[in-house]
Amino acid sequence: MLKKLVKLGVVILLVVWTKPLWEEPVENFTTQVFGERLSLAYVRDQANLLYDSFTGNDTDNEQSQTKALELDQPENQTFSIGNVEIGDNREEIENNYGEPARETANEYGLEWASYHENYQNFLLVAYDQQDTVQGLYTNQDLVAAQNDITLGTTKSQVHEELGEAENAIIHRGFNMQTNDDGEYDVYRIDGNYITIFYDVHENDEVTAMQIVEESLETDKNSPYADASEDLKEGFEYQLFDVTNAERAKRGLNVLDWNEEVRGTARKHSTDMADNHYFDHTNQQGQSPFDRMQEDGIAFMSAGENLAQGQPSSIYAHQGLMNSEGHRKNIVNDGFTELGVGVDFNEDNQPVYTENFLSR
Repeated sequence: MLKKLVKLGVVILLVVWTKPLWEEPVENFTTQVFGERLSLAYVRDQANLLYDSFTGNDTDNEQSQTKALELDQPENQTFSIGNVEIGDNREEIENNYGEPARETANEYGLEWASYHENYQNFLLVAYDQQDTVQGLYTNQDLVAAQNDITLGTTKSQVHEELGEAENAIIHRGFNMQTNDDGEYDVYRIDGNYITIFYDVHENDEVTAMQIVEESLETDKNSPYADASEDLKEGFEYQLFDVTNAERAKRGLNVLDWNEEVRGTARKHSTDMADNHYFDHTNQQGQSPFDRMQEDGIAFMSAGENLAQGQPSSIYAHQGLMNSEGHRKNIVNDGFTELGVGVDFNEDNQPVYTENFLSR
């Protein structure tokens, strides 16, 4: 009881001191104007810090660290992720990692199995019907190689080591040009397509890697997988998971899944897909914060990320991380919850909505 009274007193003082900064509607206090206005979440956090200084308590919002995985040089492939190579067997992997935290449909007609310890040592593994590894992904320091490439290697060093990247991937029904804005490179090595993602805000360093067995990629009939409820849900959970893995990599708190917010986010993705627009404000003039309030969702601060047209949540996330405003939402240490909603337009292009919030 005493703790609550002390915190209440601190909050009252902070509210009085900062009155000129909070006299606008709560929904305007978002990361879109972070650094210009003071959110109620900030007042709450300062109250907690002041209380802790009065009582001698230390508050640590950062995630406790799991022991780093010891990486071995791959034996049969140029690259491995988390000591797993394309062609490995599921039983052996789960002897080391245990059961997956989640398995969800991906764009290759398989499932991504996610392995992690509270989103540390995070990797995705795709298995075929024989439980053989056909795909791998991580955005953490789990990449090992027979060369000197790992997370943190610069793009120029990658080019020196691997040479010129692919300009296009020839599929069964179409040819797809690979990235032309420099945010990632695609290489064909060991009968696999290896996508190396770069962080444009950190000196074009390697920030993630996806490895996919060649035929999975070339057997595609179109740039986008056929829309389905399973794929919709898969993309939602995958974007949530890779976002939390990104935060864990940086020592930030992981976000809780919010099912109500997922509903709000999905409705906005559906609306954009059906009505052919792409905007935070819908055609009724509602902001993301209006939509959450309309759905009865209470929040102190909130932010929204949108992406459209990327073939998977992995590509969507890496693109968002290379956009400064979206990146701020992903690595905002004030947010505590996330809901992700996805839908598809008539061309099967995914439309992604992420709604972040704190209460």
